[in-house]
Amino acid sequence: MNTTDWIVDIALLLIVFRQLREERISKATFIIPIAMITWAASKYLHGIPTAGNDLALVALFTGIGAVFGLFGGLLTRVRTREGHVTIKASAGAAALWVISMGFRLGFAVWSSHASGAAHLTSFSVAHDITSGQAWVTALILMALGEVVVRLGTIAVRAWTLSSHGTRTQSPTLIQSPTLAQSRMLAQRQAEDREFAMEMASRV
Repeated sequence: MNTTDWIVDIALLLIVFRQLREERISKATFIIPIAMITWAASKYLHGIPTAGNDLALVALFTGIGAVFGLFGGLLTRVRTREGHVTIKASAGAAALWVISMGFRLGFAVWSSHASGAAHLTSFSVAHDITSGQAWVTALILMALGEVVVRLGTIAVRAWTLSSHGTRTQSPTLIQSPTLAQSRMLAQRQAEDREFAMEMASRV
């Protein structure tokens, strides 16, 4: 791993802490993590190995990432505040993110050492995993799956909340003419009372 790899991996690991403080949802909420993981994918993802059990390994890790992303998105608090949709990562959401991204970073560090590489090679041979690229692809797609599913879950929840808020405001708009009519009726009643008092004084 070079310096750039370390920077991107650590940034992905720490990015969720930015959301521990409630913030208004914006384009940056989605663009920053997607840009980071897209850069990593463009650098390390060179096709999907299908020989032996490579594809099964890739599918397993991708599925695990998607599950982490789904629960991370569901555990993130999404609400409306002062007319805007805001998000805040709960402790559970942050823990899931740190565990998954930390696992990827730790795995990369472990496998780069001689003992880790030896154990990984032995495991790969025993389980018919034909290349190191299969592990790289599996880890990248695990991270990609988590990022995309988590952000997608948050986006759907934010859109649903925003749509629900718009619908709940519509009855107020519909009832506005009724309120105006009530005011006109009260004004007419006041005028009628004044007229009746004036007529009574003349009598």
